[in-house]
Amino acid sequence: MKIKRLSSRAADFDAALTQLLAFEATADEKLEATVASILADVRQRGDEAVLEYTRKFDRLPLANAAAMELPREELRAAFDSLPAAQRSALEQAAQRVTDYHQKQVQTSWSYTDADGTMLGQQVTPLDRVGLYVPGGKAAYPSSVLMNALPAKVAGVDELIMVVPTPDGVKNQLVLAAAHLSGVDRVFTIGGAQAVAAMAYGTASIPRVDKIVGPGNAYVASAKRRVFGACGIDMIAGPSEILVICDGKTNPDWIAMDLFSQAEHDELAQAILLSPDAEFIERVAQSADHLLDQMPRKEIIRTALENRGALIHVADMEEACAIANRIAPEHLELSVEDPQAWLPKLKHAGAIFMGRYTSESLGDYCAGPNHVLPTSGTARFSSPLGVYDFQKRSSLIQVSPQGAQKLGAIASELAFGEGLQAHAQSALFRKG
Repeated sequence: MKIKRLSSRAADFDAALTQLLAFEATADEKLEATVASILADVRQRGDEAVLEYTRKFDRLPLANAAAMELPREELRAAFDSLPAAQRSALEQAAQRVTDYHQKQVQTSWSYTDADGTMLGQQVTPLDRVGLYVPGGKAAYPSSVLMNALPAKVAGVDELIMVVPTPDGVKNQLVLAAAHLSGVDRVFTIGGAQAVAAMAYGTASIPRVDKIVGPGNAYVASAKRRVFGACGIDMIAGPSEILVICDGKTNPDWIAMDLFSQAEHDELAQAILLSPDAEFIERVAQSADHLLDQMPRKEIIRTALENRGALIHVADMEEACAIANRIAPEHLELSVEDPQAWLPKLKHAGAIFMGRYTSESLGDYCAGPNHVLPTSGTARFSSPLGVYDFQKRSSLIQVSPQGAQKLGAIASELAFGEGLQAHAQSALFRKG
């Protein structure tokens, strides 16, 4: 396998790293036009349009709008039908995710000035959230847990889930996860039409305040276009992992960690930074040895050869500096004392610390959310969390004494801006 080897000492390293990280989803004009048409059609014709697209794209001959929704009893039955070990794993993962996110809950606060003016912030949950869950071949029960449970912890009143079921095939683990997570209603629709239905509302599908969850290029495009009609979580790019290793971890472990993200798709990115050149070669040998054991080996090979790299750095300080430049979705700090290096790391979606902390644990059951910023957006954004399902309102209650002081300040500034009504509004109360 021909994984790129880079050295931070090379004269062209900056240019080579920039090229390696370059990723811009090319705009597919035909796809964008199709999505725009679907959104407009669903907005105008509602359920009728959703049914037509579901019959066309998912080959699902739903008789009427009522047939789009699954009865809650079916979700419970899916959960009850799971093998005991699988049900236990799902329950344990759900509990860990819930416990972690309960620590994120924000509460309202206020304080009172000396003159009796009260200022504060009221924190309230969103009323209704839409969860998009991939269906068909790409069915991820972990995605249900990671998107639904923080919303429930936040206090969202109603959680609507859409999941396509091509040819009528339902993933029982996904339905079981929906039951366990407290999803209120599930509709067997997908694609841009499902996003449109949740964003605009139809006779059968209620309009939501925010749409979260992953999907294909059509779903991503639709989410981008409906932003403003409702909120969205993020537009996610290909999966990424960056491993910083001091050269003392089992090279097989590191190779498999790189594989764990490369197997997502051919555009995934997996990078190793290490000051130990010999260790880098051992990881490369491990990758060659382990690749044939992987069912998705061709996807892994393509991802690693096209967008992967093994990078030799001068020292751990430089490794941290390069990691900050990359701002990866997943960052493994596979070193003896990860706490010592943590203050050096500013930009990452999630940081996996120590030799025994594989990224895959975070995907399923560690507790923190696996919905993370990609494509360098960890420089300015954060993992999905309870705070994404809560909103804040400022509170201001001015006392009679406060109106005298604030009225003078506000009117002076308002006159300076040429806004007479603003100034007079403040002065009328000044007395």
